[in-house]
Amino acid sequence: MAQAARRHGDLLVSPAGNKPVPEDMLRDSLLAQVAAAYFAVGKRLERKTQCSATRGFILSTLRGGAQLNQNQIALRLGLDRTVVHRAIKSMVQEGLVTERRASTGKALLVRLTAKGARYHERLVKARRAADEKLRQKLSSGDRAKLLHLLKVVTDLEF
Repeated sequence: MAQAARRHGDLLVSPAGNKPVPEDMLRDSLLAQVAAAYFAVGKRLERKTQCSATRGFILSTLRGGAQLNQNQIALRLGLDRTVVHRAIKSMVQEGLVTERRASTGKALLVRLTAKGARYHERLVKARRAADEKLRQKLSSGDRAKLLHLLKVVTDLEF
């Protein structure tokens, strides 16, 4: 599974940058390999869609006409408020979302624009296409086994 991680020369690199992930960590840690695969897939989708995961998560949170303030978005996504604030400011400038004052209080409510909804739909289509490629590569038994193993990882208490 380690081959799923990004490579820089012959070294696997961490999701946070171009620092090599020590080979012994990948060899000795199943969790490191799961994380490397997850981040590799995420980075490929980011490159394909030209959209960061943070922006994609924010757009998904606002789908269906939802109006939330930046703190609510940050809490729902488990992201730093500053990261959410910066992403929203750039999305406002690009016309993907709008901000308006809430009827009570000082909060600014964020909402998808029509352009943002179309952009989000393009991201969903790219993810679904990647999903379909994976489905085609795996037999139904392999898919069931993968889902079972991912559940084992998710439910693991440590």
